Amino acid sequence: MRVGIIGCGKIADGHVEQIRAIGRGEVVAVCDREPLMAEQLAVRMKIPGRYDDAAEMFAKERLDVVHIATPPDSHLFLAKMAFAAGCHVFMEKPFALTAAQALEILKLAQEAGRKAGVNYLYNYETPGLELEALLKKGELGEVVHLDTNYGYNLSGDYGLAVMTDPGHWVHRLPGKLFHNVLDHVLAKVVPFLGDEIDTRVLAFRRRGPTGSAIVDAMPDELRFILRSGGVTVSGNVSAHGRPVPHTLKVVGTTDSVELDYTSRTLIRASRWSAPSALGRQFMAWTQARQLAANGRRNIGRFRRYEFHYFQCMRVLLERFYDAVEGRGADPVPPEQILRVCRVIDQIVEGVDACMADPKNSTSATEARA
Repeated sequence: MRVGIIGCGKIADGHVEQIRAIGRGEVVAVCDREPLMAEQLAVRMKIPGRYDDAAEMFAKERLDVVHIATPPDSHLFLAKMAFAAGCHVFMEKPFALTAAQALEILKLAQEAGRKAGVNYLYNYETPGLELEALLKKGELGEVVHLDTNYGYNLSGDYGLAVMTDPGHWVHRLPGKLFHNVLDHVLAKVVPFLGDEIDTRVLAFRRRGPTGSAIVDAMPDELRFILRSGGVTVSGNVSAHGRPVPHTLKVVGTTDSVELDYTSRTLIRASRWSAPSALGRQFMAWTQARQLAANGRRNIGRFRRYEFHYFQCMRVLLERFYDAVEGRGADPVPPEQILRVCRVIDQIVEGVDACMADPKNSTSATEARA
């Protein structure tokens, strides 16, 4: 397949590398409205076509798939062009600016008979795949609660760029900083949610001490509680928690597990299987044995070149291209993409309510999906 990339920022390198790694297509053209960005990516990656206008790229190139790695306020416009040109679309997160725009993109894909994917890559990290296997076997029973933690390091290159540049596209998002990462948080929990009609969200925000230049009063801490059917979710997005967290706990009626996406581990909950204090002695050793087993598996993945940063994107793209070729289901079904966007809208509504009254350090909202 012939593949084009629109948006030549840092993440575009990962897309090109993983497309080549899975061997399912050839990147033949890149496009960015800043010509130097398209030029540098094309030269480094030895890509023949380079454009600063998407319409020109679609007119001159015969493309089968387009990866859109631009800010989300451009996604609907570019998706329309891609589907009109007969292309499948793989979208960077956030999938769209609002749920209404997401619904329009998904309808356009359906009308064109094309696939619309999204880079919810963390669902395909090693622990995410292990969780998928456990769920298929029914080993957790009925999932009743999830707790998710996601850290955002404002001292890193990307964080500093956002916090010191008032023109950065993150500041144009309805939910600003939160909006840029909530896809990663919610994509993991949405598959477990129940009735969409009765989804309720309670969201709180605050602004912590950043110790760096801040261009506006953008909050950098978020807490939310979500209830849908018989499932509840507690969430934390933190720019100040240390070490920077990226975890998910899944509580089931048969068993519970905790996933750490940074260390790529999945640990089952300890069981008090023997009486009195003696039984408690065994629990720590059981946990240690599980961590050691995770460590051995990770060494094996390292030896097989399956432990690099974008291994999860590689797995996701493999499944997306399977779906494009009619050899598998959508790795992230359209209804899940839309559900993520709708819950983001609910949370953003709560964040906006807080920002409307800067005198309050914490506020909340409750709404139906």
